[in-house]
Amino acid sequence: MNNRPVNIDFRTIRMPMTAILSILHRISGVLLFLGMPILLWMFGRSLGSTADFQDLQLLLDNILFKLIFFGILAALIYHIIAGTKHLLMDLGIGETEQGSKIASRMVLVASLISIIILGVKLL
Repeated sequence: MNNRPVNIDFRTIRMPMTAILSILHRISGVLLFLGMPILLWMFGRSLGSTADFQDLQLLLDNILFKLIFFGILAALIYHIIAGTKHLLMDLGIGETEQGSKIASRMVLVASLISIIILGVKLL
């Protein structure tokens, strides 16, 4: 019989920031996968004809579509920044616990600033 303590109450588990950002990186990857057909459709429409391009511009004036587009681009921004951190760690940069904490904070700050700038420009 296994007498190890089992804690399945997620409200009481305190995950480190590095773990949370890693999970967010995976979530942003899934969002990009799901959003890619939308981006490809938009790209195709923008190159189709002048009328298709103007229709796409009108569609981007719709707040719901603008929010969807913002969400996809925000996921892309975060995924690129967090992915760069992961690549640097693969090269041996920032592999220590302290380096990982600093890099995680840098990813969070850079992502938030970039996404806020995107939001100001887009919305």
